Amino acid sequence: MCLELDDVYREHFAFVWRSARRLGVGEASIDDVVQEVFVIVHRRLGEFEGRSALRTWLFGITLRVARDHRRQAARKRPEAAVDPDTLRATSPGPAEAMERAEAARVLHAILDEMDDDRREVFVMAELEQMTMPDIAETLGVNVNTAYARLRAARQAFEAALARHRARDEWRLR
Repeated sequence: MCLELDDVYREHFAFVWRSARRLGVGEASIDDVVQEVFVIVHRRLGEFEGRSALRTWLFGITLRVARDHRRQAARKRPEAAVDPDTLRATSPGPAEAMERAEAARVLHAILDEMDDDRREVFVMAELEQMTMPDIAETLGVNVNTAYARLRAARQAFEAALARHRARDEWRLR
């Protein structure tokens, strides 16, 4: 199997970027983390044997780099929260841009509340639509453990979303 870095980068950059962001890498560091992922991909692309899907392999690298980054950032200092008012919208309408920014902010806030085990499986299954066998392989756990983590993550997500909606309803009164 002969893969070219340019092709892998072009086809999977957005996937790696989304995955890193959803795995808790802050806006200020996302570009550096994604670059680090592709530096590793460049070094190890010849070792990719095709025993798993390329996306699974890339997610595994992204997962490890994101974990390392979060650990280093936690040792230095906690990241400042992103102010949604400072986010630039790329959508045509301001209302739609505000809704998207708010939805992304809520999603990332909920994901940040989850422990790493739950967040990782939730991102892979729900947001990236990876199969459970691929998820289990990437995380190095048994498939039943991955399913249990996903079930717990979904419950935690739904509870956090309900809390958020309740806060919004209370504020509107």
